[in-house]
Amino acid sequence: MSGALERVVVRAPGKINLSLHVGGVDGRGYHALATVFQAVDLYETVTATRADEMSLEITSEVPGEVPLDGTNLALRAAELLRTECGVREAAALHVRKQVPVAGGMAGGSADAAAVLVALDRLWGLGLGAEALRTLGARLGADVPFSMLGHTALGRGNGADLTTVLTHGEWTWLLAVPGGHLSTPEVFRRFDELVLAGGRVPPERPEIDERQLQALSGGNLELLADTLHNDLQAAAFALHPRLEEVVEAAERLGAIGAIVSGSGPTVAALVEDEAAARTIAAGLTEGGLVESCLIARGSAPGASVLEES
Repeated sequence: MSGALERVVVRAPGKINLSLHVGGVDGRGYHALATVFQAVDLYETVTATRADEMSLEITSEVPGEVPLDGTNLALRAAELLRTECGVREAAALHVRKQVPVAGGMAGGSADAAAVLVALDRLWGLGLGAEALRTLGARLGADVPFSMLGHTALGRGNGADLTTVLTHGEWTWLLAVPGGHLSTPEVFRRFDELVLAGGRVPPERPEIDERQLQALSGGNLELLADTLHNDLQAAAFALHPRLEEVVEAAERLGAIGAIVSGSGPTVAALVEDEAAARTIAAGLTEGGLVESCLIARGSAPGASVLEES
């Protein structure tokens, strides 16, 4: 094919949820959400190369098992694109992982976002950002945000996005305590806790407006004060060490700490990289975590690094 690309490299960021408010369940079984996402500079890098058949290879810089079969979001993204666009071409996909596996930071969603962008370029489909985000939403609520990046307010199931303007530096210590939490299981436990407490989740949850003020004004203390996760109690119930990690991070000097999404990664807001290293040392020496990563928000969304 004259002029056709042979290889495209795309990277997409992981995310943390600065706030996650969970509402009632709709007819399809999805919870209504109001969340503020922030992309961080831990990336999933996908290289897509023309090939006779689809294949997937993973090189990981983080611990954890990743499936290589049809359940993998990267392959599901490729198949969705082929089906929707009637594409008969194929590609060999290679994923380099930096985002904790099954850690509530949407590494799999970042893979899917990067694959959609890469294959759109490789196969010359020209779908454009909005159409790709719409397709991505069918794979999971976090996929469109990984394409958009930076900081955004998510509504509905999280895929209805509005960009949030931020100023200043945001440095995060990401504490990985080990073990995995299943997102559906965390939501089930959330529902059980709500029922046991006799509460009725709001039909349309709302975020704390002070959080948007904190982000636009670069106010670390106010942001720490507005960190919120409705799923945190459920995550604590399913992962006994998690509450201890959050408390220890704050005791060691974090401005604020929160379970990211469905967990179990804990995101600790810190003054700077030096503070992050001090807290990481304390958590590691205390045997509370398997590893710690330092990251900066508000990282850019899925972007093409190379094409040839």
